[in-house]
Amino acid sequence: MSTPDTSTPAVVATRLRKRYGGTTAVDDVSLRIEQGEVVGVLGVNGAGKTTTVELVAGLRRPDSGSVRVLGLDPHRERGRVRQVLGVQLQHASLHAALTVAELVGLYRTFYPQPRPTAELLELVGLTEQRTVRFERLSGGQQQRLSIALALAGRPRVVVLDELTTGLDPRARRRMWAAVESLRDEAVTVLLVSHTMEEVERLCDRVLLLDAGRVVASDTPAGLVASSGADTLDDAFVALTGKSLEVVE
Repeated sequence: MSTPDTSTPAVVATRLRKRYGGTTAVDDVSLRIEQGEVVGVLGVNGAGKTTTVELVAGLRRPDSGSVRVLGLDPHRERGRVRQVLGVQLQHASLHAALTVAELVGLYRTFYPQPRPTAELLELVGLTEQRTVRFERLSGGQQQRLSIALALAGRPRVVVLDELTTGLDPRARRRMWAAVESLRDEAVTVLLVSHTMEEVERLCDRVLLLDAGRVVASDTPAGLVASSGADTLDDAFVALTGKSLEVVE
């Protein structure tokens, strides 16, 4: 596989739409993410965040619109996209009887130059759990294992959906450090989050989603300035009319 030119955008999505029955989950979403950017996707529950990143990753087909990841179509060129894209979703479904090390070892076989197992486990803080079966991990540990698996193939683009949900403060800081290390390696990160502190610390740019639409796109500081707010929380309320604590 030839290496995409560094000038190729990491992600380009054009006018994505996705409906589930009578509900429009994603409504005319377009976005462009350059290589090396860390971009946050922020919105209340039901805003379309997860569906948007699943469309980008090729896990769902849009009803209309198009997606390219490093210039590749995630459906027509699925095999090539899997070599450059890592995905961590909120809910992992892995073989319950395999150990942490066995699962990492299995995923490493999918790639020509994977990260070493020890490096992956250290990155997500699971070295001491390497011999523990998946079914015996806590929810937070399963989440961290999913992140390790997403990074096993040294992807150039990573989708992280609610990176730190269910993690204790120490584990959360470790995951933030992991994202910062990806930025240092010029890996592009698309980060779904509901945590303002996380977005402000990690993201170069933020997409605000509301009712399946992008209502704003700017740096965290730019969103605050353009909305006339004092904080990113207040800017979110000003731009969407909702509190991030709202659960739809």
